[in-house]
Amino acid sequence: MPAVMIVGVLFVVVAATIFAGIKTVPQGQEWIVERLGKYTTTLKPGLNFIIPYIDTVAYRVSTKGDVLTIGSQEVITKDNAVIITNAVAFIKVTDPTKAVYEIQNYEYAIQNLVMTSLRAIIGQMDLNSALSEREHIKARLQEGISKEVATWGIYVQSVEIQDIKPSESMQKAMEQQASADRFKQAAILEAEGRREAMIREADGRLEAAKREADAQIRLAEASAQAIKDISTAIQDRDLPAVFLLGDRYINALQHMATSQNSKMMVLPADLPAAIRGIMGKG
Repeated sequence: MPAVMIVGVLFVVVAATIFAGIKTVPQGQEWIVERLGKYTTTLKPGLNFIIPYIDTVAYRVSTKGDVLTIGSQEVITKDNAVIITNAVAFIKVTDPTKAVYEIQNYEYAIQNLVMTSLRAIIGQMDLNSALSEREHIKARLQEGISKEVATWGIYVQSVEIQDIKPSESMQKAMEQQASADRFKQAAILEAEGRREAMIREADGRLEAAKREADAQIRLAEASAQAIKDISTAIQDRDLPAVFLLGDRYINALQHMATSQNSKMMVLPADLPAAIRGIMGKG
């Protein structure tokens, strides 16, 4: 009976030992094996064998692509504007040995590296550039961190800027500035409109004055020509002037007669004599 028990115990021990030495690694993972506390090998996906009780699986590393969320943070631009930004990084472990021995926690390290690099990049840009040049920021960010994380056995597939916007206080300031600019533009347009109207009104008055002066000149020229023609026709220097003055006097009387403010007037019986009197002729 004791012999059977001993055999049974030995069988269990041997079976456990064999089982401990067989390792099946799933697809998408690689296991780091240490022998007496020192790295010895990396187990690839599939069936693997290790020395039981001496070799141990110290780390199970996923070689699948991973997504790291980079938390929101406030960043100050070159022109002292405060913006809030966050991002996501798509990474993949290419060397599990470096990933576990070159860095304590590569995920935490990459998150902080992205945040630090993002602050540095945006800090060299003004507000308008930071808000409009996402692709430029993304390219510089990916280029900057790829070299760093390569020493950790990590490949950065992509870094995407998830959100970038002014802080709440900055948004209020921008809205106030935009409102002030709109009021300023409206005031400028109104002033320009008044100025244009005044210029056009002045131009209209000037044109009217020019036309009136031209009409007076033409009228005077016509009167002079009429006097000249009459004098030539009748060979009398005084009679044409008397005729012209009389004609204008009669026209003026007709205008006064049709006016609503016309009054009773006494006309001289001998109009030519009166006109001669005005002219100083006896």
